[in-house]
Amino acid sequence: MHKARLLGSLALAAVIASGAAFAAGPQYKTAPIDTVYGQGVINPYGKFFTGTSYLQPLVGTDLGVVFNASNVTFEPCTRTYWHSHSNGQVLFVVAGEGRHQIRGQQVEIIKTGDVVIVPPGVEHWHGGGPDTWMSHVAFAPVPENNTPTWLDPVTDEEYNAPAKPHQNQQPK
Repeated sequence: MHKARLLGSLALAAVIASGAAFAAGPQYKTAPIDTVYGQGVINPYGKFFTGTSYLQPLVGTDLGVVFNASNVTFEPCTRTYWHSHSNGQVLFVVAGEGRHQIRGQQVEIIKTGDVVIVPPGVEHWHGGGPDTWMSHVAFAPVPENNTPTWLDPVTDEEYNAPAKPHQNQQPK
């Protein structure tokens, strides 16, 4: 009788504990890829993402420059919402394989070494692959000069659309 009560109490405690962990939000996982600059912490801007991403700031205006650079690591299927930047954004993929799309164009597969250039005001999204982690360094002018506009979440249908390999653009 006491064993049954003890086991019941332990089972109830386990259920409560698992619920508390679930309610606490995303759980930190270690990326199985070399993120080069470190994985960082669970992204504080997660409300603009589907899934879990990690942020490691690299360069900020406190260092006397007029741009920000951060390493962002995406778990599989994690992606940003549709968004734009008033003065554009450049993404340097440093590890893994992911996806990127400019609204109205085909989804692109991005991988280590790819450079994605997003012109000012262009709506786009980026994230990990369906089964792969991806890490990129995002460069953009400081927020005072480059307002991000966050839009709607990327649907599963948009995310899973047929994808083609990304073609790096060459400077002129």
